[in-house]
Order: sequence, then C-alpha cells, then structure tokens
Amino acid sequence: MNSEPPDHASLESSPTSIALYHQVAQPTRISSPSASSRANGLPVLEAAPPQNMSTAATTTTTASDEAVSQKLVETPLNARKPVDKRSLEYVSRSGLAGGIAGCAAKTVVAPLDRVKILFQASNPQFAKYSGSWSGLAMAMRDIKRFEGARGLYKGHSATLLRIFPYAAIKFLAYEQVRAIFIPTKDKETPFRRLISGSLAGVTSVFFTYPLEVIRVRLAFETKKTSRSSFRTICSQIYHEQASSRPVAAATASGNGSSTAMATAQTVSSSIKAVTPRTGLANFYRGFAATVVGMVPYAGVSFLVHDTIGDVLRTPNFAPYTTMPKSETPSPSKDQPGKLRVQLTASAELFSGAVSGLVAQTSSYPLEIIRRRMQVGGAMGDGKRLNMAETARKIYFERGFRGFWVGLTIGYLKVVPMAATGFFVYERMKWYLGI
Repeated sequence: MNSEPPDHASLESSPTSIALYHQVAQPTRISSPSASSRANGLPVLEAAPPQNMSTAATTTTTASDEAVSQKLVETPLNARKPVDKRSLEYVSRSGLAGGIAGCAAKTVVAPLDRVKILFQASNPQFAKYSGSWSGLAMAMRDIKRFEGARGLYKGHSATLLRIFPYAAIKFLAYEQVRAIFIPTKDKETPFRRLISGSLAGVTSVFFTYPLEVIRVRLAFETKKTSRSSFRTICSQIYHEQASSRPVAAATASGNGSSTAMATAQTVSSSIKAVTPRTGLANFYRGFAATVVGMVPYAGVSFLVHDTIGDVLRTPNFAPYTTMPKSETPSPSKDQPGKLRVQLTASAELFSGAVSGLVAQTSSYPLEIIRRRMQVGGAMGDGKRLNMAETARKIYFERGFRGFWVGLTIGYLKVVPMAATGFFVYERMKWYLGI
C-alpha cells in the first residue's frame, strides 16, 4: 500500500474523492508545509474538528423557542385588539348583565319600595305613618298583619317583569351611547358622562313605562279582602275615563264675561278633543314627569359612580380598593382586549351607594309628582292632571315638605338598591368577559 499522500493532479481528477471531501469535511485551514509536502510542492490541507451534530440541533431548537417567546412578549394584553362594543356578542352580554343586576337590586329592597309608594301616593290608610322612622316600622307591621308577609312583596312580580328589560336596556344603552360620546379616553368628561347616563335612562323608560304604571297600581292597593290580579289591574287602567276639568267661572260682567266664558269653553273642548279619554294613553300617565326626572337621576347616577370608581382606581387607593390581576381576561373566555380593573366588593358597593344617594336627592321632587300622576285613576276623581297642576295640588295639600315625603325611606331604599345594582353589573361584566 502506498502511504504517500496523493499528488495534486490525482486529487483533482478523482470525482469520488472530491464529493466525499465536500460531504464530510468542515472548513479547512492551510497549515505550514511539512518537509515532504515542500518536496512535492503542495500545501497540507487540515480539516477543522467536526462539530457535534446533536449540539447543533439543540441550538436550533433553543433559538426557535426563544423566537416564539419573544413573539408572545411583544403581544401583551394591552396590545390586543380592543373590545368591539357594537358587536352582537357585547350587546347581548351587557344586556344580560344589566337585567340580572336590576332584578337583584329590586329584590333586596322590595318591602321598602312597597311602603315608599304608599307614602308617596298619600294612601289614606298609611298617610298617618309617613315622615318618621317609627312610621315606617308600623306601616310594615300593618301590611304584614292584614296581608301577610307576601304583602310586603305585592306587585314584585310586575316589578321583575319590568325591571329586567328596563335595567338591561339602561345599562346596554349607556354602554352604546358612551361609546359614541366618549370614543377615546381623552374625550371623557363629566358632562359627556352625564349626557350618556341621561339618554340611557330615557331610552329604558320609554320602552318599559307601562309596566311601571301597573307595578305602582298593584303596590298602591291596600284591600284587606281581595287582591287584584295583574290582568285585572291592566283592564282597570285601560278602561279608566279621564273626567273633564272644571272650567272656572269668570268674575267679570257684561260682554267681557261672555267672551271669556266662550273662550274657556272653546279651549276646554279642544283639549278634550285631542286628549285620549281611555285606552293605552292611561298606561303613560306621568310619563313626562318621569322623563324629566330621569334626566338628572340616571345622568347623576352614572356620573357619580364612574367618577368615584376612577378615584378609587388611582395609585393612592388602588392597593386597598382594587382586585389584583382582575384586568386579565378569564382563560375560559375568548374575548379580546384588556378588562377594566375590578374594585373590591366594599369599594364597589360604596361607589354605588353614593351614586344612588346623590341621584335620589337631585330628582326626588319630580318622582313625587310622577307617582301622584300614576295613581290619579285610583284616587276617586279620575282627573288627568299635568305636571304643573299636580305640583300645585301637592303644594296646597302639604306645602313645600310635600315634595320630600318619603325621602328618608327613599334613602334607606336607594342605598342598598344602587349599591347592589352596580356591584352585580360590574361583576357580571367581568364574569362574562366584557
């Protein structure tokens, strides 16, 4: 066997050797020539030490994992696609959350609501109890004595039937109107919040007001022997006749008196011609007062709640009032975007209670007028009075204090109701991933 290295010509002329060389050889380096190589005139080619193939594969896998990890790091929660509030999924979920929140809130305060309506509408049997905390206890005692414990929840079925769509529409409308008036964070102002809440309240009232009238009439009844059914109350309201308003006699004499009387009769005839005397119009008694009262109530309620929520989420209060990692969507909910940081139970209940307290105070006189207009058909004379006439009648009966009858009960009712409503709504939104 020839142990001498092949010469340059034989290496170039051997394809097999060249292929084998390129297949297994690593980058080469030219070493200093030895004595024999110098004799042949050729440099010596030394192969670099071969790399470990498993090490290379591990390096490739590690680089791939790092690339995936880097991609995930570059996509944080706040860089996700924002929630589309116009989507059907968001609308349905927000409506469901609002409806459940409204039912929970009304159930908590149903007995107080019954007594409050009796006081507001000046029910003859309970007017003597209004104006004191002891009167509240005695009124609830009499209701339980003559009507049983169920009497405290009289009209509650109509309440739930009304409150679910009412609350669902209110919260849903607020989210949608807010998205229009406050598209970005920099456009969020107290006035825009107030307008968003007011429009949401008016929208919900428009669609559910007839159920509110039925509920009030059921709660207003205090018959000891019989209880009107839902159907009976509806029929009674529908067939109530609006009596004519008396026209005051003129005090002037002569031709002036005749002219004044003729003018008054013409105006009275015109009013009777355009005013429905029965039918569906009876289910909207007090609607104007409701709309006027809803503007401050709903607007102030949402405004105060959101403002207090923002304050409690500031860095100074957040460690004590917010839930850690609550902005992270639930793994089971495939909902894009970053959720709002949730307040603790006590903080959320506090913000809801204060919002209800302020809203109730700002709109209570209009609520008194609305209640009196709603029960006008059950008061005996059946007269349909407008807002100004109803306010004047209340003032003549009780003076200025008449517009604040039952306010203490209103506070006792509205604090747990508003607190429960906002708490359940925020938690339902969080649970549903919106």
